Order: sequence, then C-alpha cells, then structure tokens
Amino acid sequence: MPGILQDGELILYGFVGENYWDEGFTALEVLNALALHGRDEPITARINSGGGYTDEGIAIFNALKTHKGKVSVIIDAMAASAASIIAMAGDERTMRTGAMMMIHDPAGEKRGTAAEHEAMGELLHKQADLLAGIYADVTGKTSEELRQMMVEETWMNGSEAQVQGFATVDEAAQAVSVSAFDYRTYNCAPDTLKQLSKTKNWSAQAERSPAASVAQTTVNQEIQPMTTQPAADANSASPNTDKTQSNAADEATAERERIGKILNCAEAVGRTELAKYLAFETSTNFEDSQKVLDKAAKAGEGNAPKSDGQRTQASTYEQQRLSASSQASSYSNPSDLTDDDKGTRLVNRAKSMFGGAK
Repeated sequence: MPGILQDGELILYGFVGENYWDEGFTALEVLNALALHGRDEPITARINSGGGYTDEGIAIFNALKTHKGKVSVIIDAMAASAASIIAMAGDERTMRTGAMMMIHDPAGEKRGTAAEHEAMGELLHKQADLLAGIYADVTGKTSEELRQMMVEETWMNGSEAQVQGFATVDEAAQAVSVSAFDYRTYNCAPDTLKQLSKTKNWSAQAERSPAASVAQTTVNQEIQPMTTQPAADANSASPNTDKTQSNAADEATAERERIGKILNCAEAVGRTELAKYLAFETSTNFEDSQKVLDKAAKAGEGNAPKSDGQRTQASTYEQQRLSASSQASSYSNPSDLTDDDKGTRLVNRAKSMFGGAK
C-alpha cells in the first residue's frame, strides 16, 4: 500500500487506525507525513472513510489542527464517525458531489463487574461530550444540540452539512466510490448504503482468517470491515474451485477446534488471558498449549495484571496481553508462538471506537 502522502496531499482512505487488512491510516502515519511535507506548508487532506477508532481520530484531528500551514479538507465520498472528527480540523471543508458525513456517539465494549461497566459508561459519556465540543467549536452549534444529533446518529449530504456548519463548501464535482465499510452496523445509515454493504459483502467475515473469525465470535468486538473482494463470477469458476473451498472449510474447522480446545480445557481455568493469547495470537497446537497453561500461574497468584476499574478497556487489555505474552514465552519454544496472522493480533484490541452495533 502506498504512503498516505501523495503528490503533496494526505490521502485518508479506509479505516481510521490499525486494522486487520493494513488498509487505512493511523495517527502516526499522519504525523510522519506532515513532518515530511513540512509543518509550515499548506496541506490538503482528502477523506473517504467509514470510521474507526475514536482515539486515533482525535489524534489525527489534533495533528492537523496544530499544523502551521493552512489545512484544506476534501471529503471525496464519506466522512463517517471518527472520520467526521478528522474533517473538523480543516480550515476549509469541502463536500464533493455525492459525499456524505455522519456523526454519532462513541461505542465501546467492557468485560467485568457492574462497577467496571458503570465506569466504562461514564467514560463514554465524557468522551461523547468532548467530541460534541469539537463539533460545536467548528459549527457554532451548542454542545447540547450536537449531543442530540450524535444520539440520533445524523447523516448529512453536502448541502445539509454546509447548512449545519460541518462543511464550508458543497462542491459540484465527481465523487469517487463510497468507502467500503459494513454500514449495516450503524443504526440510521441510509438504506442505499446498507444495501450496498450487503451487495458488496462488506463484512469482516470476507477478509478474516479462520482464527480471526472465531476470535470475533468469542470476544464480541466491534471492529468493522474496510474492504472486501468482489464475489467471483459463477461463469469464471475453475474446476478446482470446489476442492479449494473444501480445503479452506477443513482448515477453518480445524482452527475452530484448536481454539475451542485451548479455551475450554481444564488448564485454562484461572489463566483466561494466557489461553486467549495462545488461541488467538499464536499457532501453538493444543497439546503444547496445555503444557504452557499447566505451568503458568493462575490469576491472583502474582501474574495477573491489576485493574483499577477506571482505566479504559484498551489500557487494561494491553496489560493483560503483555502479561499473557510474557508467561507464554517463559514456558514455550519461541517458534511455537509465531504470530502468522496479523488479524488475530488486532481482533482482541479492545478499544473505545466509533462504530458497531449498539
């Protein structure tokens, strides 16, 4: 994938933040691109994104907002969710013909006690208020008005975005195709986008490996797909298609069985995070995983990370993951813990993000 700085423009297409398919952009990439371009030089940022992680969107917004040169934002087709926050950094905000913008409340996932869920709720409310403040500073609306629009999940075309103050220009120009994203996960997405997601099969299942697919079901994350490959034409199928599909199905079944055995074996009791690490982030077979789990200390015996109940889910999970990784490396051959699937590493990333079913 080419860098996001192309011909003096930032091309912010795809998922906001690191994701399964390496298609999208991160805050670090934006910072590096701005440094390469020159912090005093005017810059144009072109957006076509269905959204992504909240913190990445805010970081990119601040990177552009503190850029010393003039920042011009052009929404080529879509600026939804976290991408709409990025768009607010533009001194000029242009909506191309056919382009859309969407704002809504941030969403996240939390495991734990009732107190921990309440703390997560408080965090999401606070984050929503902060995001409403960003929109308010740009549009001139009150934070209360913006909060209501976010709760209702508001979609705007170019002229509507201009009237509401989110865009400064409604440009009559040819728009590129809408960014691939499973828009069915949004409550109020236009029917045309939902149908397009269905027709194009824009779902995470299309691109995930077997391990990542099982991990999605197990941990119930809200990461959404950014791209998919079009379905093959029936007339173009080769004689080996059925055999290939059969082999893929067998591999998927075997992978599900491996993960299920690791997660449900007796040795996994009290070592949940380590079991997840072995199941989702390595290709270690069941027997070797049993040995690693059997030798590892159980939670509460000195190896489990502490949680203060106030940290974000991402922070807590990262500590748990690092602890699990450390335990695994202590009892297993490093070659057994090779991470050959980037998707499995990211599916467990429990971060507050824009998007996902509510």
